[in-house]
Amino acid sequence: MEIEISEEKDNKLLNRKEVFFLLKHKGEGEEKAASPSREEARSALIKKLRCGSGLLVIDWMRPEFGKRETVGYAKVYESEDRLKEIEREHILERNFGGAESDKGE
Repeated sequence: MEIEISEEKDNKLLNRKEVFFLLKHKGEGEEKAASPSREEARSALIKKLRCGSGLLVIDWMRPEFGKRETVGYAKVYESEDRLKEIEREHILERNFGGAESDKGE
């Protein structure tokens, strides 16, 4: 799986970096190439952007019809506290599972 950053900008107001990306997934030797999971995409983005695993969330991913490509939008925060303060609960659940349920404290 290859990853390309198509657009990257700093959002100073929310203390985060906003990234649009393109994932190219190969399917040689396979009948059907599956789109990468959110977890696979997160780990690839974390390596590419050199950030902590608790600082990156993928907001959305959409496979391109007829291609072996997926486009998406991710955000990299400066701190985990800021991430938990700003991000919606369903986005946290999608990216980290049910472990982020301490928002009510």
